[in-house]
Amino acid sequence: MEIKPPSSDGLVNENGHGITPGSEVSDLLNQINANRKAKAARAARTLTKKQQESLHKNLFGGIVGNVLEWFDFAVFGFLAPIVGEKFFPSDDPLDSLLSAFSVFAAAFLVRPIGGVIFGYIGDQLGRQKALQISVMMMAVPTFLIGCLPTHADIGMAAPILLILLRIAQGLSVGGELIGSIAYVAETAPEKKRGFYSSWTFASCYGGIMLGSLSAVGLSAILGPEEMASWGWRLPFLFGIVIGFVAIWMRTELDETPVFEKMKAQGKLGGNPLAEAIELAPGGIFHAAMLVILVGGGFYMLFVWWPTLLSRYVHPHVKYAMELNTVSMLVLIVLIPITGWLSDRVGRRQLLVLSSACMTFLTLPLFMLVEQGGFFPVLVAQLTFSVMMAFFLGPIPATLVEMFPARIRYSAIGLSYNISLCIFGGTAPLLATWLVKTYHTVYAPALYLVLLSALNFFAAWRLPEKSLK
Repeated sequence: MEIKPPSSDGLVNENGHGITPGSEVSDLLNQINANRKAKAARAARTLTKKQQESLHKNLFGGIVGNVLEWFDFAVFGFLAPIVGEKFFPSDDPLDSLLSAFSVFAAAFLVRPIGGVIFGYIGDQLGRQKALQISVMMMAVPTFLIGCLPTHADIGMAAPILLILLRIAQGLSVGGELIGSIAYVAETAPEKKRGFYSSWTFASCYGGIMLGSLSAVGLSAILGPEEMASWGWRLPFLFGIVIGFVAIWMRTELDETPVFEKMKAQGKLGGNPLAEAIELAPGGIFHAAMLVILVGGGFYMLFVWWPTLLSRYVHPHVKYAMELNTVSMLVLIVLIPITGWLSDRVGRRQLLVLSSACMTFLTLPLFMLVEQGGFFPVLVAQLTFSVMMAFFLGPIPATLVEMFPARIRYSAIGLSYNISLCIFGGTAPLLATWLVKTYHTVYAPALYLVLLSALNFFAAWRLPEKSLK
């Protein structure tokens, strides 16, 4: 049997080869170093996971509140025919409807004031604080609308109280969506800003769609008589539950890194609204023109649309609310896709394309709708949904990129809410008045063509620097 010679110090390893104390120490150090690297890698993965969880929590909290708040705000529009009869009784049902849509528009008249108030809160106290307050201011008035006695109970006091509560809703919603846009855009990764920001609009319209579904569902379950008697109150009363859920979710939000950085650097202070008007008056006007279709287009095509189909198209279109719900679902699904697309091809291209299509295709699509029938109306509505999605997906990130962080909340709040006040809340009222005055559905169609053309010009003039 061959005997292996021992090493210089007499030690052999498990294979019978000689080893030295120095090699043992070296192996031990290498093992310690490898363990440290593995531990550091695990810690890094844990940190990254926690950061991702925090990011998703904040983004979800900033977005989901929109669903809850806009359900409260929009259900009024879907129940306008019943509300009109209950609070503005008249021999002419159309006059009652006009009165109800006037109250719907009243909430938009105070939106700029809400934008100013919440703009100050958001730019001075933080985006998260503004989001908390706005959702509280929506839940209580919504619940109280559901409790209101009608004109038959207390006379003229009923519509007056309704208007006051609707104004309170308008103040709240004047800061809600803007706050959500600013919060999500400042929290999201820059290269995915378009995608994540688009969810603010998708969630907003998700809430509006839930309002539509609640009106349809309750009408089907309760029937027309019970719905008109007391069922219309249920969506408003449910607002208090929605409010508590949204408030709880938003207490868990972190402040945005952008605002925290400004606060740490001592860049807060002064009057952000005055600064915005002084530093960016052209940008404010441009942004107001850029969101015309957000107001006039959406509220005509998705809020007033069921009224058009059920009252002014002959023969009346059955399942008007159901068709509207389907088209809104398509819109909601497409908005994040077009937001994602804007991160890759740019915001301006999509905004120009969509507003141009709206300008040239609106009148032919209204002609198609006037024929009546399920399928012509469905084709028209889905086409409008696609065109609006290509516009609504990129617009939140575009607005954020138009203004510096110090004045962002105030500048967007002022421009957006002025435009929505002028073109959004008035759209159902004006469309109804145009049909009544000119006895044709082409009158509101031409008005929408005008709005689309104005929006196209604003999109065309969008500077490239806003497409970062």
